[in-house]
Amino acid sequence: MATIDQQFVEYIVKTLVNNPDKVEVSRKIDEKGVLLSLSVDPEDVGRVIGKRGATAQSLRTLLRALGTKNDARYNLKIVNTDSDDAPTSDPSEEEPAESAPSETLAEDTRKEMEDLDDLDI
Repeated sequence: MATIDQQFVEYIVKTLVNNPDKVEVSRKIDEKGVLLSLSVDPEDVGRVIGKRGATAQSLRTLLRALGTKNDARYNLKIVNTDSDDAPTSDPSEEEPAESAPSETLAEDTRKEMEDLDDLDI
């Protein structure tokens, strides 16, 4: 049976996401307090975190308020559930793609610097 804090987080998150059936909240108690681990569908992670982490921070603030009422310290961890479903790729294929934009950026920057050198100030 889920505790009140698990039910609280679960209720809020289920109203935010597109796949409420994949929301899971696990609870662990250690010397630092109560750790709630939240896992959602990979598509919904962005909704739970929000712009610049605003939604996740709001969830943590609400948990802190609940902790004040219950004399407990709560921590919320959003678990990455995408790691098992992530397709494996060859790292050697990724390196040229990553280095190409930086080389282009370096070339563009050099050209801009040369143009600045030509200016008479």
